[in-house]
Amino acid sequence: MSESATQPAEPAPERISGGHLVAKALKAEGVDVIFTLCGGHIIDIYDGCVDEGIDVIDVRHEQVAAHAADGYARITGKPGCAVVTAGPGTTDAVTGVANAFRAESPMLLIGGQGALSQHKMGSLQDLPHVDMLAPITKFAATVPSTERVADLVSMAFRECYHGAPGPSFLEIPRDVLDATVPLDKARIPKAGHYRASTRQAGDPAAIERLGDLIAHSEKPCVLLGSQVWTCRATSDAVEFVRALNVPAYMNGSGRGTLPPGDPHHYQLSRRYAFSNADLIIIVGTPFDFRMGYGKRLSPEATVVQIDLDYRTVGKNRDIDLGIVGDAGLVLSAAAAAATGREDNGSARRKRWMEELREVETKAYQKRLPRQLSSAQPIDPYRLVHEINEFLTEDTIYIGDGGDIVTFSGQVVQPKSPGHWMDPGPLGTLGVGVAFAMAAKYAKPDKDVVCLFGDGAFSLTGWDFETMVRFDLPFIGVIGNNSSMNQIRYGQAAKYGEARGRVGNTLGDVRYDEFARMLGGYGEEVRDPDDIRPALQRARESGKPALINVWIDPDVYAPGTMNQTMYK
Repeated sequence: MSESATQPAEPAPERISGGHLVAKALKAEGVDVIFTLCGGHIIDIYDGCVDEGIDVIDVRHEQVAAHAADGYARITGKPGCAVVTAGPGTTDAVTGVANAFRAESPMLLIGGQGALSQHKMGSLQDLPHVDMLAPITKFAATVPSTERVADLVSMAFRECYHGAPGPSFLEIPRDVLDATVPLDKARIPKAGHYRASTRQAGDPAAIERLGDLIAHSEKPCVLLGSQVWTCRATSDAVEFVRALNVPAYMNGSGRGTLPPGDPHHYQLSRRYAFSNADLIIIVGTPFDFRMGYGKRLSPEATVVQIDLDYRTVGKNRDIDLGIVGDAGLVLSAAAAAATGREDNGSARRKRWMEELREVETKAYQKRLPRQLSSAQPIDPYRLVHEINEFLTEDTIYIGDGGDIVTFSGQVVQPKSPGHWMDPGPLGTLGVGVAFAMAAKYAKPDKDVVCLFGDGAFSLTGWDFETMVRFDLPFIGVIGNNSSMNQIRYGQAAKYGEARGRVGNTLGDVRYDEFARMLGGYGEEVRDPDDIRPALQRARESGKPALINVWIDPDVYAPGTMNQTMYK
């Protein structure tokens, strides 16, 4: 017998499947949950997630999965992940990806695809996903082989953070996902070993110039936008406004940077400030429709724009100074540059601060009677007032709707940074349940309150059952006027009241009964004095809850009536 015949056979190399490679790559990125709706193309990813200790939250519509991944990224600062099947599974998720794209939210959508061996043969649910997703993502690609699965996942995540954050998309053909390869043939990036810092400090010369502008300004103001929260720059922003005595306005996820009652926190005088300031600093907010494309800023003011994305700076409006960089690093450096001067101008701004506070007080007092109104049907201002009074420092507030959320934007003030969520500039309705799902999963000790329009809730409301199934309690409030009221206003203004209800009128739905049917808590409110007690009972129920509040259908938010689309 030969010597080779007596030698023990070498053990077969350890093998790993594509789905398990996905899970390992997600784990390396710090992802601890995926949001998904099942499909035969993607089930090996589930098997990998079980082995890696990644939670799987399965929803009833792929749009919700994508919105939840977006919401998870906003809340945690880590990228979110949604996994959907091919064809209609991926197309159902497109709206959620598009919303994340406009909102600069880092998430990865993984979509199934027919087998490479059946490419262009008409396999089940085959569509050109990459071509469809490319315009609304920062990166979109097909995984060409099982060995490359984890490598492409890490590549997609890196692209999410190139410049301003945003979504990426990967499609993985079924045979690539299900196949196994020797473990030593697959590149699996190690956690913390494949990403550089994304924080850019900005041009030092430009920051020195900003310090000089602030030092010589008599009437400055700053708008703290969503990138202040994206960059986790709250403390730097607060130090900036306090050290230099600059009045601050907040929008998007920047709301809550300063708490209500802070002497530098302003909300109701923004238009006045933008018309009368001599220096306007815009941080992390594009000159899009929310800013009147920059036309709402005084043409005499010196305008500075700070943003993560070079392409955003100076878009739609000329500026005097643009700085590309991380909001926290830039604001901190600018504060240091201005504070180091013998006279940084902060003492001279007392009169300007008082002037703005007078405008704020006048606007608040004018609206206060409506916020305390006892009218029935309920004045929407009373509803959002009660919600604002109900919030705590640990309440994450979510707005999902049109007209009713426009009301809330004037009244509701989150008590802490990172505690405000809205769709963002795409204006997508239907994000509420998904955002609440993500927020409560990521921050189980937080109170989550979501204000819905009845039209907005109807789009994705069946996933209320997912909240019940996964024991994710939240307090949902539906401002129910049986209408898509934001559209109704413009329609009536354009075509007359007789045709103002065509295509925008909804049924008188008892959403409180819907909640109880699905195992949650539900309550109906018609008297404004009953709003606060109902909210408290919902909180104490420990269940997903819907408070169905009947509001006046013939009352519109000023923001709705002022929209340029109706002029």
